[in-house]
Amino acid sequence: MHLLPILFNGIKMGLVLSVLVGPVFFTIIQTSVERGFKSGALVSLGVSASDILYVTVCYFGLVQILDEPRFKLYMAYGGAIMLVLFGLYHLVIKSRKIFQSTGKVTAKSTYQCFMKGFIINGLSPMVPIFWVGAIGIASLDFGYSHHYEFISFFTVVLMTVLATDLLKAYLAGRLRQLVTQRMMTILNIVVGIGLFAFGIRLWLMAGSFQS
Repeated sequence: MHLLPILFNGIKMGLVLSVLVGPVFFTIIQTSVERGFKSGALVSLGVSASDILYVTVCYFGLVQILDEPRFKLYMAYGGAIMLVLFGLYHLVIKSRKIFQSTGKVTAKSTYQCFMKGFIINGLSPMVPIFWVGAIGIASLDFGYSHHYEFISFFTVVLMTVLATDLLKAYLAGRLRQLVTQRMMTILNIVVGIGLFAFGIRLWLMAGSFQS
C-alpha cells in the first residue's frame, strides 16, 4: 500500500482526536497561560507518552485486558478520583494563588508538567477505548494488515495529535502578556470546574462498565 493514503488517514484520525474537548485540553491551555509555552509543551509530551504506551499495548495483543469490564471499572474510578482531585486543587488552591508571569522551567517543574499530562490522559478509560477503536478502523476500514502500515499510520496519528497540542500550548502561551490576576483566577476556576465535572461524569459512567 502506498504511504500517501496512510498519511492522509493518519492525519484525519489525529485531527479527530485533537478536536475532542476534554480534561487534557483544559490542562494544556491552563498550564500554557500560567507558565508559558514550554510548560504547556511538557504537558503535551506527557499526553503523547501515555498515548504511545496505550497504542503499543493495544497493538501487541493486550486488547482483551483493556476490554475487560473490571479493568475499565478500575480505570474509570481511578480516573474520576484523579480528575476530581485536580479540579478541587484548581478551585481551592490555584484560584487563590497570586499569578506570577514566569516562563522559567526548572527540573522539578519539567517532571511535574510531564507527569501531569501523562496521568490525566493515562487515567481516562476513554483513551484506551479510542485506541482500540482506532486499531479496528485501521484493520477493517482501511485494510491495513502489515506491520509497516500500522506503524506508519499510528506514527502519523500520534504526531498529528502532538502537533495540534503544541499549537494549542503556543497560542495559549501567547496570551500570557494579556493575563491579569483576575483573568487567571477565573481561568483556574473554570479549569477546576471542568476537571471536577469530567471526574463526576466519569464516576457516573463507571456503572456502565459493570454491565
